[in-house]
Amino acid sequence: MRKARPNGIERLESYLVKLIQEKGADEDQPSGIRFLLAFLKAVSFIFAVVVHIRYALYRFGVIRRYPLGVQVISIGNVTAGGTGKTPVTEIFARTLAAENRKVAILSRGYRRKEAPWWQRIFSQVIEPPLVVSDGKHVLLDAATGGDEPYMLASNLPGVAVIVDRNRVKAGRYAIKRLGCNTLILDDGFQYQKLKHSIEVVLVDSTNPFGNGNMLPRGILREPARNLSRADIIFLTKCRGDVSRVKEEIRRYNTKAEIVECNHTPRVLKDVWSKEEFPLSWLQGKTTCTLSGIASPKGFENSLRRLGAKVVWCERYADHHRYEASEVLYALNRTADMGADALVTTEKDAVRFPRFETVPVKCLYLRIAIEILAGEENFTQIINRICFKNKPLS
Repeated sequence: MRKARPNGIERLESYLVKLIQEKGADEDQPSGIRFLLAFLKAVSFIFAVVVHIRYALYRFGVIRRYPLGVQVISIGNVTAGGTGKTPVTEIFARTLAAENRKVAILSRGYRRKEAPWWQRIFSQVIEPPLVVSDGKHVLLDAATGGDEPYMLASNLPGVAVIVDRNRVKAGRYAIKRLGCNTLILDDGFQYQKLKHSIEVVLVDSTNPFGNGNMLPRGILREPARNLSRADIIFLTKCRGDVSRVKEEIRRYNTKAEIVECNHTPRVLKDVWSKEEFPLSWLQGKTTCTLSGIASPKGFENSLRRLGAKVVWCERYADHHRYEASEVLYALNRTADMGADALVTTEKDAVRFPRFETVPVKCLYLRIAIEILAGEENFTQIINRICFKNKPLS
């Protein structure tokens, strides 16, 4: 079977991401690409001005922020993609639920299936939020509810997961219909319409702010100095000395508590049967990978650190919606190469179509957050949310 080619938009997205993610990645490019990058630089300047004006309007009350009368924990970042928000969202939700808080996660449901934009604009019907999970049952699939909301709903029994572009509406629904008293705003740092109680911001220690430019010339969604709004900063992907990154963060925020953490593999699971395999299974195994995430290198290198020999990597754009032919091509390629398994990420696995039989094992790597330093800071924030101690000074 021939490989299905990614569409033009995905190919362009993947190419541009390579150019803008890191310092120096755009060097020695031909004149046409340099012209494109100069154009993107001009667009990023306009974007920065718009972001600045927008925050000023919120800050001076011209645009209203809506308080909902409950604890609202925003988890987000200043960069586009790749910091690992989902596992951090999961650890907050799981810990707060264990403290007997009634938790709902509010998500936009990025790249889920929905009506075309022109139908949404002219529709006279105000649709209720999508309830991916009511805290008791998972009610929607990944295509309808979104990859990350579905993942969170599957992994967090007892926690509601609600999807809507209007997170104020979603929050009101969670409070009135589901009795929630704690809302976690997934990817909420830029969402200012809903008033936040606590700002949790993630920074990727391996690539904190990219090349320092705003989108679309760089990966910054807002200036790095806006880290000053953070109450607690999760420094992710910490492997080794991160003192220089912490110094850079302190240039923008001198008060926020810092938690150093890593995304640690926990177990391998079969994509369809959910059979579990210990991480030691990878020792000496030959594997191929299939992924559509913002930072595939980290995932691929984690398999190597676990002892696998990775012989072929197939990458798609972040949140790629897989066709059956694409997954089947990767499975057949893996089998033809004599590899032991095709390994993917948990985010990708929820987007795979179902097959009755497959020519080779297809596993996903389950990841969880491991706090390496600053656990007392995390505990203090949890206590603050649960009103167990005084607010942080």
